[in-house]
Amino acid sequence: MEKRQRGRPRAFNGPAEAASVQSLDRALRILAIIAESNGLSLSEVASASGIAAPTAYRMLTTLESHAMVEFDKVEQLWSIGVGTYRMGAAFLRSRKLVDRARIVMQELMERTGETANLGVAEDDCVVFVSQVETHQAIRAFFRPGTRSAFHASGIGKAVLAYLDDERVAAIARRAGLEPFTEKTLSSLSALARDLEAIKARGWAVDDEERYPGMRCVAAAIFNEFGEPVGGVSVSGPTVRVTPDRVAQIGPLVRDAANEVTRMIGGLAQP
Repeated sequence: MEKRQRGRPRAFNGPAEAASVQSLDRALRILAIIAESNGLSLSEVASASGIAAPTAYRMLTTLESHAMVEFDKVEQLWSIGVGTYRMGAAFLRSRKLVDRARIVMQELMERTGETANLGVAEDDCVVFVSQVETHQAIRAFFRPGTRSAFHASGIGKAVLAYLDDERVAAIARRAGLEPFTEKTLSSLSALARDLEAIKARGWAVDDEERYPGMRCVAAAIFNEFGEPVGGVSVSGPTVRVTPDRVAQIGPLVRDAANEVTRMIGGLAQP
């Protein structure tokens, strides 16, 4: 196996670089490169960033002094430091899902012409927390705080699709699979088949499974651990949200949910 280059230069006597915005830009570039890796040598950092090794080393040691990167003396590799976690945690504490999602929901409503919804997952149900209504006379309406069963809502099924089979079964046993309409997936086997399809395409459909005459297209939002915590949906009457339109709306909703995931520092699932 080819030996990797050292994490520090053998000799370092370069002049101190004057502080500048350019230096900050380079340091942040290095930080981003290291964050995407499982450990890099100095030469690899220099090559990936396009920054000379002595300059890259100065930046790395400065970042190290703030715990933004760490240096493994045995492997001679640089990796991301605990300081970045602290900053990320501070961001996560201050994030406001409803506020950050609002602009995405507004755009989604305008692109589809239908009401956009935001829901969060609780133990046994989905709770709708925000809505951007369409201008159409006939439209879906969910008052903030409205609860909906996982198995009979678009957002609920989008969330379930990314949970393991045992957890889905446990939720079904605990909450039940009430048949709200003739189309409700009220058996675990039927629900499981639908969840497989949802995960494969990235979006769910509530096809009159909760309310007759109403369809909903939804996709999951993920937290920083890649766990589904809620979702974005578009809902409307079946006369407008036809099967052909569902196929068009689905990718738009999926992209919107991924954008919200990105905005809250989450990790989207493929």
